[in-house]
Amino acid sequence: MDTPTRSSRTQAPPRAIPAGELALPGSRTRRFDGGDSGSAVSYFLVDNDPGDTVALHRHPYTETWVVLAGLVRFTVGAVGLAGTPGDTVVAPADVWHGFTNDGDGPLRMMCIHASPRIIQEWKDDGGPA
Repeated sequence: MDTPTRSSRTQAPPRAIPAGELALPGSRTRRFDGGDSGSAVSYFLVDNDPGDTVALHRHPYTETWVVLAGLVRFTVGAVGLAGTPGDTVVAPADVWHGFTNDGDGPLRMMCIHASPRIIQEWKDDGGPA
């Protein structure tokens, strides 16, 4: 049986993806599922208002957050963590986690998913808060 070589695999052609194509309806947050573009990673680019919360959820892979602007309160398992611009926090695979914009201005944060597809299980079946 022949095994495909790197050069023979079909890959998505390089392109710049307009931000508008990634926007979530009714939100300033953007979602990128990397597999659609040949990438092994996916992300959310969060842009939340003060008090906005993402309810407890988990993934079968790690999620890495990079705080770009604002103040955030993370819950990772039983641990609460505060994040400020420049901070990085990692949620291990299969651990319930979520976050809240804990500041008085917008929260901008990159949420990097170690997967070509974003796979989420919500703890309370309600989806995002």
